Amino acid sequence: MLINYHKFDQKLLETLIYTYLGDWIKRQKDEIAAGVDGAQERLAAAENLRKRLIKILEGEAPLDIFVRWKPLEQQPIGWNPDLNDGVRLNIRPFILVDDVKVRNAGVLRNKIASIKWTKDRGADVESAPWYHLGPQYGGKEGDRINEHHLSLTEKKAAREKAKQTEAS
Repeated sequence: MLINYHKFDQKLLETLIYTYLGDWIKRQKDEIAAGVDGAQERLAAAENLRKRLIKILEGEAPLDIFVRWKPLEQQPIGWNPDLNDGVRLNIRPFILVDDVKVRNAGVLRNKIASIKWTKDRGADVESAPWYHLGPQYGGKEGDRINEHHLSLTEKKAAREKAKQTEAS
């Protein structure tokens, strides 16, 4: 299935998992019952893909989206991308999940060789929310680290704390 990435959001991922892939899985089960050759292998592959896509949708580290210019309370919970943050950040969980066919391609058909996954050039300003991350990754303060991961618990707690602060 081809998807226009610039329109690929959480709702479309859910539709892909639960409607399109769900229908495909049901069809393979029907074909197994009818004795169609190869249906068992297709069913196993589809269920394997569904498990991987659900992990991405849930967004637990390391399959989360980390946006280095957003503070903790504004980080996406689950795979809920802000399309304005850019394709590279939002596609990363699809690459990091266990490979389906192609090595280092995750669930994608092809490996994306042109994307640089390591730290970006330049340095963040001291007021940037993740300015102090560099030393944790063998760099210096201000390094633009992209491979940091946050747990859902951390994100939810920060968001709840921000709501309580706003309310008071």
